[in-house]
Amino acid sequence: MIKRIVFMLITVTLLFAAGYFIHAKLISTDLSFSLLHVYLFHAIAVVLIYSAIEFVAEHLPSQAGYLYLMLMCFKIGFFLLIFQTTVFENDDLSQPERVALVVPLFIFLIVEGIAVAKLLNSK
Repeated sequence: MIKRIVFMLITVTLLFAAGYFIHAKLISTDLSFSLLHVYLFHAIAVVLIYSAIEFVAEHLPSQAGYLYLMLMCFKIGFFLLIFQTTVFENDDLSQPERVALVVPLFIFLIVEGIAVAKLLNSK
């Protein structure tokens, strides 16, 4: 259990570093929000969600999938709460800003989904 969590932590850290620096280099316009904070939020959320799923899958394997769905809803809710003032008060987001919000979400969602699917299939 600990080994899988540490492996996930290392994977997410490398993905965070590579994804953020590549994304920051490719963006030519200034964003109205911090791209670093968006990447950091998703990286921390993935590690916390995976750790919770790992713990629950160890003790209640039949409930781990439901926990994953619940935590995904909480993740979206926390994102909306945390970034409400910086992102969602601006009704007129440019196309690069919209893409900059969606790219980290999909990058980390894919990694999280693969890791959780492998974990749940092994239980």
